[in-house]
Amino acid sequence: MEIRLKRAYEEPARSDGPRVLVDRIWPRGVAKRDADIAHWLKGLAPSTELRKWFGHDPEKWPEFRERYLEELKSDDAGEDLEALKKVLGEHDRITLVFAAKDTAHNNAVALRDFVLNGLF
Repeated sequence: MEIRLKRAYEEPARSDGPRVLVDRIWPRGVAKRDADIAHWLKGLAPSTELRKWFGHDPEKWPEFRERYLEELKSDDAGEDLEALKKVLGEHDRITLVFAAKDTAHNNAVALRDFVLNGLF
């Protein structure tokens, strides 16, 4: 299984496999018809409270990851985690799509690690 990460503002590619948007809010300036999103799993996004607290501050990254992974283990994320498991079971490669400018410190990075480390 391969999980790629890509900003919503990058061009979709055939090699992406199914593209899964993991943000709660649709990315500004991205037309839905151009985004080639197969699944929009809002329940896998961090809570608004957590997202605002984090503010993409790299110094808060370790704590953000811990808090976010706890949210992923909650019932609120359950339905969308099951949907993600299904997509992963049907495809060798998927791409998690996100809007954040910081490509190293965002929920898609933490989610990929969560999945690849078998935490769900």
